[in-house]
Amino acid sequence: MWSSSRRGSAWLSVFNEIAAAVLDARGTVLTWSRAAEDLLDRTAEEVCGKPVGDLLVSAPEWCRRDEADETGTGHAERALLRHRSGDAVEVAFQVLPLPYSSLLVLAAPAGRVIDWEQGAALLRALLAQDRIGIGIHDTDLTVVRTNITPDMFGGPGLPIGSRLTDVMSPPDAENAEAALRQVLDTGVPLAVHEQGMRSPQVPERRWSFLLSALRLQDAEGRASGVAALCTDATGQQRTRRDMELRYQASVRIGASLDVERTAQDIVDVLVPAFGDLASVALAEAVLEGDEPPKILGGGELHLRLAAVASAAGSWPAALLQPGDAVPPWPDHPLLRSYQRGEAVFADRVSYVGAFGTPKILREATPEGGHSMVSAALYARGLTLGYIDVWRTEQQEPFDQQDADLLSEMASRAALSVDNARRYTREHRAAVALQQRLLPRATTDSPAADTAGAYLPAGGGAEISGDWFDVIPLPSLRCALVVGDVIGHGLPATATMGRLRAAIQTLADLELDPTELLTHLDDLVDRIATEAGPEHQDTIGATCLYALYDPVTGRCTLASAGHPPPIVVQPDRTPRILQELSPGPPLGVGGMPFETTTIDMAPGSILALYTDGLIERADHDADTGLRHLMDELAAHCRPDRPLTETGRALLADAAAPPQRDDIALLLARTRILPPHATAAWEFPADPAIVADARKATLRQLTAWGLDDLAIATELVVSELVTNAIRYAGGPIGLRLIHDHVLICEVTDPSNTQPRLRRARWTDEGGRGLFLVAQLTARWGSRYDQSGKTIWAEQHLPLASTTPPRPSATNAAPSAS
Repeated sequence: MWSSSRRGSAWLSVFNEIAAAVLDARGTVLTWSRAAEDLLDRTAEEVCGKPVGDLLVSAPEWCRRDEADETGTGHAERALLRHRSGDAVEVAFQVLPLPYSSLLVLAAPAGRVIDWEQGAALLRALLAQDRIGIGIHDTDLTVVRTNITPDMFGGPGLPIGSRLTDVMSPPDAENAEAALRQVLDTGVPLAVHEQGMRSPQVPERRWSFLLSALRLQDAEGRASGVAALCTDATGQQRTRRDMELRYQASVRIGASLDVERTAQDIVDVLVPAFGDLASVALAEAVLEGDEPPKILGGGELHLRLAAVASAAGSWPAALLQPGDAVPPWPDHPLLRSYQRGEAVFADRVSYVGAFGTPKILREATPEGGHSMVSAALYARGLTLGYIDVWRTEQQEPFDQQDADLLSEMASRAALSVDNARRYTREHRAAVALQQRLLPRATTDSPAADTAGAYLPAGGGAEISGDWFDVIPLPSLRCALVVGDVIGHGLPATATMGRLRAAIQTLADLELDPTELLTHLDDLVDRIATEAGPEHQDTIGATCLYALYDPVTGRCTLASAGHPPPIVVQPDRTPRILQELSPGPPLGVGGMPFETTTIDMAPGSILALYTDGLIERADHDADTGLRHLMDELAAHCRPDRPLTETGRALLADAAAPPQRDDIALLLARTRILPPHATAAWEFPADPAIVADARKATLRQLTAWGLDDLAIATELVVSELVTNAIRYAGGPIGLRLIHDHVLICEVTDPSNTQPRLRRARWTDEGGRGLFLVAQLTARWGSRYDQSGKTIWAEQHLPLASTTPPRPSATNAAPSAS
């Protein structure tokens, strides 16, 4: 409480502002106080003995009568007094009767009287209400006035004469008194300071108050205490916590399409804001992307722990660990409640009473857990799993409001889990489809040793239409293909499959690369037309087609809007094929494609790729292309398998996860040795057929293929004869010896040879039929100067296959 000296000083400062005067019955001033002198700047000698009316700017009613009412006015009035300076001073006054017909007039500045009246009214209003707590403390922070009772906030009251340490825990009281002391010392008000509170009288509960405080001063400006106002923000704090939880759940849960990642996001939101331990168990089928079984009641629930979070940092080792199967649960109404999608809460005693088997107590009940709440992940009538939250360090038990909040969050989270589950199913189907559409990762042929790799976008989260292909062609040649379909998902994968099948068919026709891309462009245009007008602008592709001939060591390329390939020389020097002129992407139409032919040194590596390998979020395509060249120079070594080189390149591209798919095809080229080929040129004279047969027999003897002499002699005879008869000269004959024997006859005609069955009366027409019967397969291809008819024979089992050409083989020469 205030001391008597402090109280007397405070009261004196009020009385010093009240002016007093004594008047006789005629209104003559008899006595003039010091406060009155200060009020009007007029001394008692100047005023006493004179009518009081001389001091009035306007006189009240009682001053205008001849004699004042002996009883006085009995109530306060207003008047304007004349200051020495001539200014008017408004005062509030009251006239009180004195003995012997004299009057006592008490006056104070009207503004001060209003302040006193309003201040008193405000204090009475504050102390009378029960929503805002007010405490007036003296300079020792002892309570002198308060309205805080035990009924106000459901906790301890604040008695007069007490200190905050009497009703608050020491840490909370120390914090609050430090804030009030700072206001008292500095005079700077405290505005809406959030103050936590625990009380020794109610140790299991915690309050949160919004505290505001200001310093009290006497008339001389000296600190006389501090007034503190507080409102209960416990409910507001909980509301803010719940709103923050909802917000965090909306922005963090569902950002991933991975089921386990989504489950982890759920528990990360709940801990530590909602509880100390949280776990999500999901149905085993959900983890595989399938729909969960419908189970009601206890027994084997077919659940696995998918995600956990602990406020302490580490998940208790005694509990179930992520990936563990949830043990069987006894049947209980609580279990059936949240199997139907309801959220339930229970204290430890009730929980143990309901599910207290030794295994559950050991693996599912944390030490120190005193309260739990659980909700089902329920979506589309399916129970995908459950969320369990325990409080161990937080003292407040879960209540129905907490259960409702978790139920709301679980409903939203269940949709995210179900979306991730459905995506997992579709993603696996897309991956399986694309894996079946892509060729073998590695091939080994006389033309090249190849290794291909495919890397989906987003670390495997997205499947697209990037592809590569290695197509073996007649005469030991091979086609190397890489392409990129616009878009993602199954539609892009399906389009990729159609394009790959078309390329294989067109490649078997041995078309020129530009002609092949032209046909492919028409196909993409038809696919866009089939898709409908709304999707026509989203269907397209880029493609690079390379045709390599190991006999000549030449590679012919054509591009439909695709990034240029890179050639790594045998000395590991990389070079971009800038001379390759790319045409428009497939589906654009209206522009021709161009062919570029280059010579490949033995052991060179041709790198074909899609733009996902060079275009990254942190750099542009040109920077990525230079980086790829550096990586190729570092990893492309003659003694290193191409599969290892490909893995190294993709490992660098996959960190961080790339935004687009990547298809990569590496081909280390080979050249046949000179002794593996033999070539001749003849004029269009029927007499040279015998010369062609003799040259063929000599070469077969040199290769040790006498067993094929008769069949090959007939094939050469028929093909050369047909060329002389129908095409004219010059006529080229070439034999290629590898794992098969290939016979090629070239003529200047573009007429397509046709196989037909001759009638017994026909004199001709049996040549190609004989060729087809004597060889494993045959066909024809065209170039700018004519066509080539080829026929292929398998070698006898006893024949020795020549060694596979290596990077050191020299270029071939004609004989």
